[in-house]
Amino acid sequence: MNAPRSLGSRALVAFRRVLVALVALVAIAIVAGTRCDRRRDALAPRWAEAPSRFIVVRGREVHVRDEGPRDDPRPIVLLHGTSDSLHTWEGWARELRRTRRVVRFDMRGFGLTGPAPDGDYRLEAFVADTRAVLDVLEVRRCILAGNSLGGEVAWRTALADPGRVDALVLVDSAGYPFSASSVPLGFRAARTPVVRSLVRWVTPRFIVAASVRNVFGDPSRVTDELVDRFYDMALREGNRGALVERFRQSAAGANAHAIPTIRTPTLIVWGERDRLIPLARGQQFHREIAGSTLVVLPGLGHVPQEESPSQSLAPVRAWIDALR
Repeated sequence: MNAPRSLGSRALVAFRRVLVALVALVAIAIVAGTRCDRRRDALAPRWAEAPSRFIVVRGREVHVRDEGPRDDPRPIVLLHGTSDSLHTWEGWARELRRTRRVVRFDMRGFGLTGPAPDGDYRLEAFVADTRAVLDVLEVRRCILAGNSLGGEVAWRTALADPGRVDALVLVDSAGYPFSASSVPLGFRAARTPVVRSLVRWVTPRFIVAASVRNVFGDPSRVTDELVDRFYDMALREGNRGALVERFRQSAAGANAHAIPTIRTPTLIVWGERDRLIPLARGQQFHREIAGSTLVVLPGLGHVPQEESPSQSLAPVRAWIDALR
């Protein structure tokens, strides 16, 4: 029977693993080339066309799209997930804005809004931003929907401001500790000590492409244009550093104890093939939020609103239409 490794031997093995990771990333940088940050003004002609606009919220500019009839008493507000942007909801917005006011915006650290000047990426800051955006847009009551990180921001906003949020739609939402069966490559790099320091300036396009395919139930649905969007948003000045800080400052499930206190009418929508936040967490939301409804979407992954807007929106519209 072999004797246990000494502390020195284990430390040496750990050091070698880190060294191998560093060498691999340096090799990637040499092959793929370092990609410099891109200024918002350079990205805006492609990604901030009308009806996009920038509004001042808490002292900085936030990228917003606010569409549909202004007399809607309960606008639908859509919150995206980590490393995503308001564009993820385009399929939903295209249909909903015909009869409903639809608001979406790039959250701090992501999309064209870019990094937060105060460097704060705790959930409390995202909630404060959401409430401030609604104040600026004079949204007094709303139906609040969110995917992944946006889902956690949504349910925490409902707890912080229950008089404003009339209903919740949680799409593959964060909130509980979870064990992913597969984590996007870009997320793994941003979470790994030492390696994450290189993420700020080394971002090969193939890593972005692999990460996007990872969150689809059917990776063949990922288009070159979609990868272009995620890649451009990743390279927006300051966003790569913000992603690293987002993971460093957050802990999955830190506020899960509050979920059973949610009293807002809630629809839970989950991709059957979500490999990042498994369906078991959606079922847990359903058990712990009294009176909630759970809809499972066959064949879809972690971002069903992006992967199949029509399939994912259909049960949401039916549920919203049935609200009193």
